[in-house]
Amino acid sequence: MTSSPRILSIAGSDSGGGAGIQADIRTITNLGGHAMTAITAVTAQNSAGVSAVDVMTPDLVLAQIWAVMDDFGADAIKIGMLGSPEIINAVAGFLKSVGSIPIILDPVMVATSGASLADDRTIASFAKIIPNVTLVTPNLDEMERLGGVSAISGYNVPFLLKGGHDQGDILTDRLIDSDGEQARWQAERIDTRHDHGTGCTLSAAIATYLALGRDLQQAISVARDYVRDSLRAAPGLGEGRGPMGVPKR
Repeated sequence: MTSSPRILSIAGSDSGGGAGIQADIRTITNLGGHAMTAITAVTAQNSAGVSAVDVMTPDLVLAQIWAVMDDFGADAIKIGMLGSPEIINAVAGFLKSVGSIPIILDPVMVATSGASLADDRTIASFAKIIPNVTLVTPNLDEMERLGGVSAISGYNVPFLLKGGHDQGDILTDRLIDSDGEQARWQAERIDTRHDHGTGCTLSAAIATYLALGRDLQQAISVARDYVRDSLRAAPGLGEGRGPMGVPKR
């Protein structure tokens, strides 16, 4: 591995800079990695919502992936918004050639504002890509759309079930695999509306920490701390669900 770990983010672009590729680049760079990107979709959005989405072709997504992989290689991959079943199929095929590097899948379905970023066909196609990854990081709503917690037993892949959409002041994230719950983390809710990009930031941070040599549970633990620090560092931009900030390292 190089002194600056190479992290490839395969995800959509957020014009407001809070989530997606922009959040991934910010996170990877701040944690000492080199961020590379394959953009799957361009969105027009801000803190109030998503007003337009244009999904790339699978060929263009793969062209971006191979352009950086053939030259730079990668020490970890983070996958976010994929946009279509055809892109999922293309990326799943690519992952079969990757080898043993860590791959984190954040199964993005809905933006923080509530806008849908994945239709039913796209969600059904996640079953083709999940077996090829190291960790899946759904929130509670996404887990239900993937078939519920019981569906985890059908994969030889751990899931980090994020509790941020749950009720109450204490939130719980659970690491679950086919053998059941392996670890859990609890923390007090941070009361803020500037939480756009939490899932993107968490998955990008986990990928970076894995590339830096942490084991899975260590990477999750420090990545969660990084997200909480990012929430506290939010600059207060926008009238709606604003972007998080960049914590000092």
